[in-house]
Amino acid sequence: MSDTCRFWEGACVSVPSATSSSETVRGLQERAARALPAEHITDVEGWWLRHTPSCAWWVGTVLPHRDARRGELVRRVVGAEEFYAGHGAAARFQISPGACPEGLDTVLAERGYRRQSPVSLQVASAARVLEQAPAGSPRVRLDDRPTRAWFETWHAVHGHGGDPRSEWDLLGRVERPCAYACVMIGDDVLAVGRAVADTGWAGVFGMATLPEARGKGAARDVLAALAAWAGTHGADRMYLQVERDNIPALRLYERMGFGEICGYHYRIAG
Repeated sequence: MSDTCRFWEGACVSVPSATSSSETVRGLQERAARALPAEHITDVEGWWLRHTPSCAWWVGTVLPHRDARRGELVRRVVGAEEFYAGHGAAARFQISPGACPEGLDTVLAERGYRRQSPVSLQVASAARVLEQAPAGSPRVRLDDRPTRAWFETWHAVHGHGGDPRSEWDLLGRVERPCAYACVMIGDDVLAVGRAVADTGWAGVFGMATLPEARGKGAARDVLAALAAWAGTHGADRMYLQVERDNIPALRLYERMGFGEICGYHYRIAG
């Protein structure tokens, strides 16, 4: 992977060059798919068809990361639709410019797929993120598996009334090295996050801060702890995905040294 470097106050952050950006984006999104492993995965000519009942919908989207001629696109899309119909679900596609076949977004739009959920894919060096941790931060506990306290805090923020068992089972399917961070005050967990190390990169997922702890640096402390862990697990670069309308999170990640390398969106069947 041929990357250039961008500098923030002396820290080198790996940023894809124009010639390698498509490969880099594909690689990061496939790492994210391994960090959020679906229950059912079928690889059809390089397209990952993923489905998990009762889980966050983005875990069950198509990753159409192999080229196809325009004449083949409709056949590929119909095949994906049949896969999801067999699971009693609607097809959803993750569309990343440059990382998906040219014309796929147009084909989906013509078939009535709605565009939703613009997302920013961002990267930073682990060293730069770690630099942002001030002295005297609250205690951060790291575990290599999810604890009940970690999960309950995450679910309190992001559960939205869904079935927690499906989300818990998802965490159990992750095969790469993981870190589960909890910011602690006494025995109370105020904020959590997790990282998954995968071939030189650490993906950040599950960031959640309880309402009473927001605006006090808890999420920053989680990120710094995960960056320290990443550096000890052969992952000197970090990535994350954040919704473009989540302004507080975007500001946090910018302060921590992250920068966008790609914007992407989803197409969801009518």
